[in-house]
Amino acid sequence: IRDKTEDLAYLITLENGKTLADARGDVFRGLEMVESACFMAPSLQGESLQGLAKDMDCVSYREPLGVCAGICPFNFPAMIPLWMFPLCVTAGNTMVLKPSEKTPAATMLLAQLAKECGLPDGVLQIVHGGKGMVDKICQHKDIHAISFVGSNTAGEYIHTQGNVHGKRVQANLGAKNHAIILEDANREQVVKAVVGAAFGAAGQRCMALSTLVFVGSTKEWINDIVEQAKHLKVGAGLDPSSDLGPVITPESKGRVENIVGKAVEQGAVLSLDGRGLTVDGYPDGNFVGPTVLSKVQPDNICYTEEIFGPVLVCLEADS
Repeated sequence: IRDKTEDLAYLITLENGKTLADARGDVFRGLEMVESACFMAPSLQGESLQGLAKDMDCVSYREPLGVCAGICPFNFPAMIPLWMFPLCVTAGNTMVLKPSEKTPAATMLLAQLAKECGLPDGVLQIVHGGKGMVDKICQHKDIHAISFVGSNTAGEYIHTQGNVHGKRVQANLGAKNHAIILEDANREQVVKAVVGAAFGAAGQRCMALSTLVFVGSTKEWINDIVEQAKHLKVGAGLDPSSDLGPVITPESKGRVENIVGKAVEQGAVLSLDGRGLTVDGYPDGNFVGPTVLSKVQPDNICYTEEIFGPVLVCLEADS
């Protein structure tokens, strides 16, 4: 994986649109999980308690589940598959892995690398498709467990369907991550950190900083955040000078812009508007520039919905 980082990053950027720097980070974070899997042996051992009571010992065993499945999102095409199959097969299971139909190439290369490294045929199998394939995974009698990362809607559906068919399901869903700025914080460091966390990967990550709460006089810092966000370059991911790339589909772009519009109608102040952005050479690109909404109330749609785009929602508190 380390040797093929550039190949993997190129495929990720080509399909996902994130910058090459973000794509390399995608691979690196996945590689860290592979390294963790290499040290799993001690945790796979059972436990033995001698003389628990008269004529009684207690012995526990850790046994593989068997066939497991992984269902991955589009936003981290290397990292999230590498959360799944290395740990799964190291624990003695086999895995049926479904990458996002929007970004399958990195998963295919990872599977090829696993095969070249000696993973036996059939231990890792890649399947492709949308909801139809998800239903097959949830209903297949030979699959005993499902791991999912993605949206709330899909995750709730998979959790329900998997449980109905007697499978263990772990589902990692969406988020609305908050940062609270207190008055004793370092202004320069905060501004830099917020801009990177809010707009990196075009906001398309479940750990993106989507919500900011200014406490007391820190509400004045929003001007610094807006000014720094204005200097971020939006462009093609393969352009080394780009700070953030496009969102994944025209539908995603439309949804982000629609939520921003509704937020303003509901009283939010549009401190920075990234809608309607065009990038030279890519007239049909799914580009949305950094956007900042301020004076937001908790019942505003931009606060109640996960936007999954480069939009920072700002609230204020007196103390």
